[in-house]
Amino acid sequence: MARRRLTPGPASSSENVPHAEHSGLNPQAPTRPGTRAPIASVAADAAGTAALAEMAQALETARETGRMILDLSLEQITPDHLSRDRLPVEDEEMVALRESIRAHGQRTPVEVTPLTGPLPYGLISGWRRLVALKALHVDTGEARFATIQAIVRQPETVADAYVNMVEENEIRVGLSHYERARVAALATERGVFENEKKALLALFGNASRAKRSRIRAFLRIYHALDGVLRYPAHLPERLGLRLAERLREGGSRALAHAVSQASPASPEAELALLERLLRGPVPRAAAKPASQPVLPGVSLEEKLTGQTLILKLKGPGVTPDLARQIRALMTELRPLE
Repeated sequence: MARRRLTPGPASSSENVPHAEHSGLNPQAPTRPGTRAPIASVAADAAGTAALAEMAQALETARETGRMILDLSLEQITPDHLSRDRLPVEDEEMVALRESIRAHGQRTPVEVTPLTGPLPYGLISGWRRLVALKALHVDTGEARFATIQAIVRQPETVADAYVNMVEENEIRVGLSHYERARVAALATERGVFENEKKALLALFGNASRAKRSRIRAFLRIYHALDGVLRYPAHLPERLGLRLAERLREGGSRALAHAVSQASPASPEAELALLERLLRGPVPRAAAKPASQPVLPGVSLEEKLTGQTLILKLKGPGVTPDLARQIRALMTELRPLE
């Protein structure tokens, strides 16, 4: 009997044969071009999500720790979050700053802190840059002046914010003794520091004891002549110390009266006036009567010191009804043009 030749059967299509990689049982088996094993996709997606989360966290940390410069709208920042140490003076430095920003843009960012009030940020330092950009935006209407480069700081306390502001300005340009005294007084008035001595120690802790003593002398000038002197930031140290000594001896009211009556039109004129006043006896202001009648049974005492006006009504005609009328009148007052 002849032997039958055995031949292999027809090859089955690979599409009909189950493979381990089809079921995910053999992750090391090669995949067809353009495909990826499901576990590889999951791993890649997880890695991408983790990288994005890490990047977002890094950006948020950089923002919170002041290592990122943001472009903020000028309208997002309140400039009076702190009592400014810089006096608003239109001087050569301010003009030069404005023209520099106009030509080259803002080169140094300001510092802001997050707020919970109507505006999201409060200014810590960079007041002059903010003012310059606002003026340029009003003057030109250009969009490039509508935003400001800023670094977000989060001081632990308001006192720390004041220290940051003072240190930044001292490093950049330097404050006048009057501006240093003024910010110490205003921060104390706002309750940031318990008293002016502690304010000086906190704000100017790196200064010598002698320098803090000179600033303390200018505090006397601030309290006696704030609002009377038109150009106090221009007051040099030596003349300021002489003026403080004269005020310590008395005569602040006479000095204030003499300066306000002269109404100097420039820093040079004001300094020359102070030199004249300090060379000789200070003119005595005309004495006002202790009180004068203003209503039947009511007399008025008036005292004006710098920017503080005290009006005192005395007499049997002072009644709760009169107090209500005065309050009503005060609410209707408008600033003088």
